[in-house]
Amino acid sequence: MSLSNNITAFLNFVAFMCSIPITAAGIWLASKADNECIHWLRWPVVFIGIAIMLVSLAGFVGAYWKKEGLLGVYLVCMAILIILLLSLLILAFVVTRPSGAYSVPGRGYDEYRLGGYSSWLRNHITSSDSWGKIRACLADGDICPKLNNEFFTAEQFFAAHLSPLQSGCCKPPTMCGYQYSNPTVWINPTNAAADGDCSVWNNDPSQLCYSCDSCKAGLLGNLRREWRKANLIMIITVVVLIWVYLIACSAYKNAQTEQLFRRYKQGWV
Repeated sequence: MSLSNNITAFLNFVAFMCSIPITAAGIWLASKADNECIHWLRWPVVFIGIAIMLVSLAGFVGAYWKKEGLLGVYLVCMAILIILLLSLLILAFVVTRPSGAYSVPGRGYDEYRLGGYSSWLRNHITSSDSWGKIRACLADGDICPKLNNEFFTAEQFFAAHLSPLQSGCCKPPTMCGYQYSNPTVWINPTNAAADGDCSVWNNDPSQLCYSCDSCKAGLLGNLRREWRKANLIMIITVVVLIWVYLIACSAYKNAQTEQLFRRYKQGWV
């Protein structure tokens, strides 16, 4: 039984270490400018990572000091957290699979169509009910203004690898035929009827293309790229957590069986 408890304590230490990259991935996601404007998307991964950390510590204490009740609570809570993390991973994978990106000849950046993304993302993030606050948050940030300090010629700008958010919100769509003046000032469109966003563009720094569908698509493009990077880390850690949990269950079961056998033997003697 002592050996089983030692194994369980070690496994909980491994689970604790797994919680660190999960929490770090959540903090990385929460620090991104687009996630700062979508409050309900910022913290789920962080909360799950911290919860796994606390539950792992509880399991370590229960195993090291032979607190069977605490070990039982640990196994139940860890199962719930693994299910939550798996559910979040599956949801993130499904909704970020479609991409609205398309290439533009002669440009280093892609542009983005709102219809290319999943309906779940469009309904929950870019709907008219939520976009007003997100739009205001983006306009208050430095996502677009900082481009004026990075690019000084049209050639530099057109060759740049802009983020989806910068491409969608900080300039008009290429098909409109606007002439470049600086990264956030464009004039004299030659094809203003090519897209609905062409008439929405405004050189006012507080307006730009924040009301454009291309900006909504750029935001979803940013979220897609960031969550898919975070998913790689979380997939690896959740696989390790599942193996740790299964071995911990087996060790706990063996300890319980050994304890029952010992009690039976003492009663028989």
